[in-house]
Amino acid sequence: MTKDRSNSQPGEAQQAPGSVGEELPPGAIPEEEPPVRRSRGAFIRELVVIVVIALGLSFLVKTFLAQPYYIPSQSMESTLDIGDRIIVSKFTPQHSSLHRGDVIVFQDPKSWSTGPKPQQPLLKRVVKDSLTFVGVLPGGGDHVVKRIIGMPGDKVKCCTKSGKLTVNGVEITEPYIKAGNAPSLQQFDITVPADAVWVMGDNRGDSADSRFHDGSSGGKLGSVPMDDISGQVVAIAWPLDRIQSLKSYGSVFARVPKP
Repeated sequence: MTKDRSNSQPGEAQQAPGSVGEELPPGAIPEEEPPVRRSRGAFIRELVVIVVIALGLSFLVKTFLAQPYYIPSQSMESTLDIGDRIIVSKFTPQHSSLHRGDVIVFQDPKSWSTGPKPQQPLLKRVVKDSLTFVGVLPGGGDHVVKRIIGMPGDKVKCCTKSGKLTVNGVEITEPYIKAGNAPSLQQFDITVPADAVWVMGDNRGDSADSRFHDGSSGGKLGSVPMDDISGQVVAIAWPLDRIQSLKSYGSVFARVPKP
C-alpha cells in the first residue's frame, strides 16, 4: 500500500512545485513571478504630471527669481552681442535697488512707440507667447536692453569740452562704451523724472535709447518708467564661450552726488 508523502490533510490546498514557501529539491529552479506591466494610460498620466510640475517650477522661477532673454540687436555691443542669452534677475527692482551703471531689461515704453509691429501667424504667436510666459523660451521681442545712466532726479548732460557726459555736474569716464564710439554725438541736457531712469546703449553710435526718443522734452519722453523694468541683467548664459557674469561699474559713478 502506497504511503502519502505530502502529509496533507483532507481539505488543504496543495502548493504547486516551485511555488513560494515550498522547499525545492536540490538543483530545482524556482518559478519567477511574471512582471507586472504598467498600462499605457498609467504611463501617460505620469508623463503629464511630470510635465505639469516642470512647467509650474519654470513659471515660478521665471516670475520670482530669474528669466532668460535674448539679445536681438547690436545696441549693447561689445558688452552684449546679437544672439546672446542673458539671465535677468527679478529681484531688481522689486526687492533691491537699481544703481547707475546697471544693465536692465524693460518693456518698450508707450512714449517710445514707433507704430504697430509686424504680426506673426496666430498659431505661431500663441505657441511662442505661451512658452515664453512659462519660462521655457527666452523673452525678447517687445523688450529692450540698455544701461542706466541717470536715476530719478539726476541731471544728465552731454557733452563737456573733452566729449564726456556729466551726471549732476560730475564728468564721468565710461569704459563699457564700444571701442571707437564717442559718449554721444547728440547734445542733450535733461533731468530724469521721478520714478524713471535715463538709459543708453553701450554701442552709442547705433542705439535708439533715451536720447533718440526724448526729442526736446527735457527727459520726460526718453526716460523709462520704473514700472516698465522687468529686471537687471546679471549674466550671459549662452553661447558657451561667452558665459560670464556682468561686471558692475559702480566706480564710474562713485563721485556723482545725489540730485
